Amino acid sequence: MKNLPMDLLRTFTTINDLGGFTQAGDLLGRSQPAISLQIKRLEEMLEVTLFNRVGGLKLTEEGEILYSYARKILEMNDTVCSRLSTPSLSGSVRLGTPNDFEVSFLPVLLSKFSRAYPDVTLDVRSDVSINLRKEYKKGTYDFVMTMDEYPNHEYAKDDFIIEPLSWAVGPTFSLPHDQPVPLVLYPQGCIYRQHITQALNKANIPWRILYCSSSLLGIKSAIKAGLGISALSINTMPKSLVPEHGFEHLPELGQVTIGFNYDRNNLSPAAALLLDHLRNGLKQNQDYPSAFNLMPD
Repeated sequence: MKNLPMDLLRTFTTINDLGGFTQAGDLLGRSQPAISLQIKRLEEMLEVTLFNRVGGLKLTEEGEILYSYARKILEMNDTVCSRLSTPSLSGSVRLGTPNDFEVSFLPVLLSKFSRAYPDVTLDVRSDVSINLRKEYKKGTYDFVMTMDEYPNHEYAKDDFIIEPLSWAVGPTFSLPHDQPVPLVLYPQGCIYRQHITQALNKANIPWRILYCSSSLLGIKSAIKAGLGISALSINTMPKSLVPEHGFEHLPELGQVTIGFNYDRNNLSPAAALLLDHLRNGLKQNQDYPSAFNLMPD
């Protein structure tokens, strides 16, 4: 029986996740030639070709089979390492997150944390950011992940990322030029809604609200059905929608910050560890969003 080196499997999956040898090298801290040698070694061990390099980098049939198993192997490896290399934790963490992150990359980060620390109970609730910050100040949450204005925000250094907003459009949507712009929006207090309406008002473009929902599923379904358009951050854009930074004659929507509100002195060990886990995951997702590939269809 052959024993597949874990570092070769990690390199292999990272190349496929990021779409290239150079990108994988940047993330893993290795040169492109070193990455190529690792894949060559893995292919020689298995006596198969893993990537088809004709017309773009794609997995072969054998590569697809290995990828499905490699992801599971690496996940189990990382879970075991986390469990054995860190002190046992227990307790509960109350976390608040923006509505549209409840179905983006965040659930996978939380799932990895739960597998590594099964004795920690996660109480996660979603709302618009303005409500999350209010409830955090009341003591409802241990910490919250929220969106705020850029550059005027309250996050500490290294506790946030800057994210551009994009118009979110259905695949067959056509903007009517003789009618107000039909909008699909979150309720009052949503930073997306504020950016949309302010940008349209500043450009003297008439608009009307055709649909309002507090969930990303409702927003996505309405946009996909062609009821209207909205705006989302790139990190939360479902694959079934079309991101348009400049859609026809509509204005650009600017940027927001995504970060964390917390008091380190009042965090339990479990909450502090979860905060660091999410903060690192947020920054990694910004640098390599395709590595998560979690947006729902």
